[in-house]
Amino acid sequence: MTARHPIIGVTGSSGAGTSTALRAFERMCASLAIKPAIVEGDAFHAYDREGNRRAIARARIRGEHFSLLGPAGNLLLRLETLLREYGETGNGISRRYLHTEDEAKLARQSVGTFTPWMPITPDTDLLFYEGLHGGYVGEDANIAAHMDLLVGVVPIVNLEWIQKIRRDNDERGSTPSEITSTILRRMPDYVNHIAPQFSRTDVNFQRVPLVDTSNPFVVREIPGNEESLVVIHFNEHTRLSADLDLYEFQIPGAFKSNAQTLVVPGDQIETAMEAILMPALKSLLARRAQAIATAGAQPPLPPAPSTDAAAA
Repeated sequence: MTARHPIIGVTGSSGAGTSTALRAFERMCASLAIKPAIVEGDAFHAYDREGNRRAIARARIRGEHFSLLGPAGNLLLRLETLLREYGETGNGISRRYLHTEDEAKLARQSVGTFTPWMPITPDTDLLFYEGLHGGYVGEDANIAAHMDLLVGVVPIVNLEWIQKIRRDNDERGSTPSEITSTILRRMPDYVNHIAPQFSRTDVNFQRVPLVDTSNPFVVREIPGNEESLVVIHFNEHTRLSADLDLYEFQIPGAFKSNAQTLVVPGDQIETAMEAILMPALKSLLARRAQAIATAGAQPPLPPAPSTDAAAA
């Protein structure tokens, strides 16, 4: 982490609501006329779609478990290298994973493949990471250590499963039984590597449905925001302002459930994100501006002595 090149992370599973956070963040950046570098966690998967299938098959033969939720399925050291380089210089190397036919056509590649590694957008004001491992800490890498602000976005687990079942059924033609097997295969990595990240965040946005989700393994409609509440919890180590009285005033329908937790209607989640995150974003930018000004005010270093002078 450096003041001149701040990094914000949003961690959460696919379909958890990280795209909602990204939209809110993009609006905030537009309103402040700042330029972010956006890095997707999927870009740092170790395998493309076909390679991932082969890796799963090999693990099954060996009696091992393998998933994209764990370190074996990701290039976490390479992600940490990007974050460290960005924090130090504002530069770095990344790529994109092509999820859809439209993305693949634009890149002239196949769906489920990666674009080549390329330098990230130059001259940005900060970096925004969105993916599975923004709060990862392990022997191989420490991603959380590079975050100036870390946000968790996670539905309750039954809702997360419903969203995955529906998405994989609609987009990939997977059957409910196939998706159930995938959920079971990923469970050790979810427990060991995903869930602990939400204790390292500054704040968590957790969507809770107000309709029956008792059996998520029956394909059903995903509850909409209007059928949900969002539980917003500030962890004790938060770097955000935890002025719940102010947020209760700013966000329609908000109420406190305890000293560290605010509850808002589901359709107010983006309003809540902007109310809570905008002051932190402005603070990071002010710190960046001060660091740049301070660096510019420093006198230039004296020239290095010549070889002849050093020898003398």
